[in-house]
Amino acid sequence: MAIKRRTKAEAAFSMSSMTDIVFLLLIFFLVTSTLVNPNALKLLLPKSSNQVSAKPTLSVSIKHHTDSNTFSYHVNGDENPVPFSSLEAIIADELKDAEDPTFSIYADRTVPIEKVVDLMNIAKRNKFKVILATSPE
Repeated sequence: MAIKRRTKAEAAFSMSSMTDIVFLLLIFFLVTSTLVNPNALKLLLPKSSNQVSAKPTLSVSIKHHTDSNTFSYHVNGDENPVPFSSLEAIIADELKDAEDPTFSIYADRTVPIEKVVDLMNIAKRNKFKVILATSPE
């Protein structure tokens, strides 16, 4: 006498739970990939206690001459001003052999932010890091 089972095991597999998991993973990776590489300049803002992990290789100072409303750029504290048109070449030449190319920006309080951003754009084009120098409190 043969014993027959009343219920048979089905060979079908439900993919609905698998597609839900894949969909959630897709959303997660899309959201996190936009957070990993934001479209912003790399900017290291030191605290007032001057504890910065990166040591600048070069310093660029922006001086505002309020009497004539002009700006002069000085590399490494040199008294002779450098024109902005040749500043990128000088910075790139100074930092070409640096292991971690970093330069700091020293700007007068009266310097407009667009002049500082122009220097940050030089750093972004050449993949340099920037430290914006502040005075200690």
